[in-house]
Amino acid sequence: MTGSWVALEAGADPVRRRGALHRAYESFASTGRVERPVRTVVADSWRRSVRARVGREDMARVELSDDELAAYRDAHPLAGAMPVFRELMGAYALDGRHLMAVCDAHGRLLWVEGHRATRRRADRMNFVPGARWAEAVTGTNAPGTAIAVDRPVQVFAAEHFQRPVHPWTCAAAPVHDPRTGRLLGAVDITGGDRLAHPHSLGFVGAVARAAESHLALLDPAPEPGSARLTVLGRDEALLRAGGRTVRLSRRHSEIMTLLALRPEGVTGDELLVELYEDESVTPVTLRAELSRLRGLLGPGLLRSRPYRVAPSVESDYDAVVRLLASGATTSAMGAYPGPLLPGSRAPAVVRLRRRLADQLRAALIAREDPTLLADWAYSPWGEDDLPVWRALAAALPASQRPAARARAEELDARQRLPRSARPPAGGT
Repeated sequence: MTGSWVALEAGADPVRRRGALHRAYESFASTGRVERPVRTVVADSWRRSVRARVGREDMARVELSDDELAAYRDAHPLAGAMPVFRELMGAYALDGRHLMAVCDAHGRLLWVEGHRATRRRADRMNFVPGARWAEAVTGTNAPGTAIAVDRPVQVFAAEHFQRPVHPWTCAAAPVHDPRTGRLLGAVDITGGDRLAHPHSLGFVGAVARAAESHLALLDPAPEPGSARLTVLGRDEALLRAGGRTVRLSRRHSEIMTLLALRPEGVTGDELLVELYEDESVTPVTLRAELSRLRGLLGPGLLRSRPYRVAPSVESDYDAVVRLLASGATTSAMGAYPGPLLPGSRAPAVVRLRRRLADQLRAALIAREDPTLLADWAYSPWGEDDLPVWRALAAALPASQRPAARARAEELDARQRLPRSARPPAGGT
C-alpha cells in the first residue's frame, strides 16, 4: 500500500488503475484484506467505514429540508467564504463539467454547484444540499474523509466505500476558523477521471487556505482589554489577546481554563486541588508553572493574590453554556467542536468536561431532533454514546432506523459485558 494523499500520480493510466482498485475493493469486501494499489489513507477509511456499519449499496441520507437548510447555511461561518469558493472554483467546475461542494464539520452538504448535467447525475446518489456525507454515514469519500483525517484528500473510483459512488472522483480539503483553528467543514471538487490528478488536490487545498484568509479578514479582533480562549475539541488551548494568538501547553491550558471560569480569582491551594491528581505536587511546582505562564502571556495579564487573569476572558466553553441556558440547543451544538481539553486529567477540568457534555447530551435527547442527535452520534466523542444512539433510533423515520438501532443494540450488549471482556471503543 502507498501512503500518498494523491489518488493517481501524474502519468498513471486511470482505466488500468480503476480496474485494479475494483479488484482490490471486491477482495476487501469478501475477505477484509487490503491489497495493492489501495493507499493507506483509503485502507484506514475502509476499516472505519466497516466499524461504522456503512452499507456498501446504500446512499447518503438527505437530512435537512429546504427551509431548514436555508436557515442553517445562512448562519453558518462558511457562508462568509462562499464568494471566495465561487470566484476560484465556479468557472473551473462549469468548464470541466465538475461540481463544487461545501459541507459543514458534520459532513452535511450545504452547497452543491456546477455543471447542470453533472448535478443531475449526482442527484441520483444524493450528492445534494442537505445530505450527510460524513465518513461514518457514507463511508470513504473526499469531503467526509477530509473531515475525518483533517487534511486534504483525493478519492478515486472504487476507493469510495459505497458502490454507487464508484464512477466519481473527488478531492476535498478541510477549512478551519482562522482564529481558533476549529474545523468548520470542507470544500470539495467532484467529477470524473479528469480530476484524478495531483493538480486537483493542490488546487482544492489552495482554495481552502484562501477561504481561511478571507474569513480572518471578516473576524474582528477582540475589544481592547479582553481576550478569547478556545478550549473545546483541542488539548492545547489558543489564547487571543493583545493582537496576538498564543498556543498554550496542556498544563497552561488547564490553568487558563480554570482562571477564565473564575474571574474572581483562585488561591494557590485551590489551584493545586483542581489541577493535580497527585497530592505530592508542591506549591513550588505550581508557582513555577504560573511563572512560566506569566512570561509567555506578557506583563499584566496574569495576576496573583488571588491568581486571576486581568482582562475579560471570553471562552468557547462559556459560550456553549450560555446558549444551553437560553434554550438555544441547535446553536449550542453548532458551537461545540468537541469536549473540553479532552486529554486533560486535571480533576476540575474533568468535572467541567463531563458537566458540559451531560448538559448538551440531555438537551439533544429532550429536543428529539434526528439531525442534531446524528451530529452527536456520528462524532468521534459520540460514537459510543448509548443514550444518544437510542434516542436517534427512536427519532429517525422508520425507514432510517435499522442502522441506528443496530448500533444501539451493539453498544448495549458491549456494556453488559465485564469490563475486561469488552472490545475496544469503536470496534465491532
